[in-house]
Amino acid sequence: MAARLLRLYIAGNSASSRRAQQNLERLRESIGAHGWDVEIIDVLDRPELAESARIIATPTLSYEDSVRTRRIVGDLSDTVRVLEFLGIDQEDEA
Repeated sequence: MAARLLRLYIAGNSASSRRAQQNLERLRESIGAHGWDVEIIDVLDRPELAESARIIATPTLSYEDSVRTRRIVGDLSDTVRVLEFLGIDQEDEA
């Protein structure tokens, strides 16, 4: 099975960027790391990637799925809601 991809777009070392990174790590722990690739893209360093992905706000988490890409904006603090929105079944992933 091909790895699934989570991309977190952040803007520098802001408080919301740090919270999103910490919450993403917590999210990864809840779904397990196997079969998942994670990329963190700082839009201040790589604005062309944000532009090509049409990212207009940070932090934004993008779930790159073969069916459709899903995105959620915010610091990812509510793990259950983030998983629901992204369509990831926590029970099946554990």
